Amino acid sequence: MTTARRLQYRSLLLALALGAGAFAAQAQYKVVGPDGSVTYTDRAPSPSAGGKVSTVRRDGTVVAAPSAVAQAPLPLELRQAAARFPVTLYTSADCAPCDSARRLLRTRGIPFTERTVSDDADGEALARLSNGRTVPTLTVGAQVLRGYAETEWQSTFDLAGYPRESRLPRDYAPPSPTPLVAKAPDAPPTVVVSPEPRPVAEPPPPAEPAIRF
Repeated sequence: MTTARRLQYRSLLLALALGAGAFAAQAQYKVVGPDGSVTYTDRAPSPSAGGKVSTVRRDGTVVAAPSAVAQAPLPLELRQAAARFPVTLYTSADCAPCDSARRLLRTRGIPFTERTVSDDADGEALARLSNGRTVPTLTVGAQVLRGYAETEWQSTFDLAGYPRESRLPRDYAPPSPTPLVAKAPDAPPTVVVSPEPRPVAEPPPPAEPAIRF
């Protein structure tokens, strides 16, 4: 690792560590209760409380909390890390580094949401989110990591408080990947009905020849 790369890496880790303290002082969650009431809190809501939970980023952006946190009873240590620093993986098709990234997350037992980048709209959304179009891209809370780098990712998970070994339940099933930008449903095919051919009028019978006297 070069000196410049080492300094950049240390800066990234320091930013994540400092960001954790600053982020804790702000409202981290938006909770919409079953009755429609909206509450902002800095404590991870209990899954048993019901309602829809979203994460509030430091810039005020509200993003849906990963379904991986709510779909199974995770151990407390893992649930707290996933609530404070939700992990999202951005991938594309035919991407070997994306496969390696996905394998690392599953091996370590990181609950994550996967968003796919498959067209220009997805690419533009990824550029706005991460200031680049590199896949894979990983977000850990507000921290953005572009490109697959196992050592860097592992250290980031350590700082975020994720266990070093998988604590996921045996029956845990990760959520299915979804497009980064929701796609409009395909319009039904247009059926063109050809007009029925009009009947061809028969020519009138020839007039009988006039009789002259």
